[in-house]
Amino acid sequence: MDTIHAPEDDDATRALSALRDELDACAAQLEQARKRAETLLHTRRAGRTWEEIVAAEERPLIVEHISSVLSTLSTAGAAWRREQAAALQAEHVSINRIAAMFGVTRQRISALLREAGEQDRPG
Repeated sequence: MDTIHAPEDDDATRALSALRDELDACAAQLEQARKRAETLLHTRRAGRTWEEIVAAEERPLIVEHISSVLSTLSTAGAAWRREQAAALQAEHVSINRIAAMFGVTRQRISALLREAGEQDRPG
């Protein structure tokens, strides 16, 4: 396998760095949701109704935390996957090989590469 000097500022590296940062933020948000779940369980076990519990719960609700995390990870994960596929193609890895590496169809990789190309175009 050829070893090349990888620039630290390429699109795939930036996407991976952004994904890492989002993972950290999501982990913190999920920890807050977990603590809130513990509080709600304690409140429920103390005899409060679900209506009382939900009406008194501060925003964001646990489900709002989870929805936010899922949306964030979906966006950051898609950007990383798209840039990683483009980086592999730039290293002359075939679409079939990238598809096998990602565990998806070659059509999905072709779509990712089209998306990556559209991201690079101004406008």
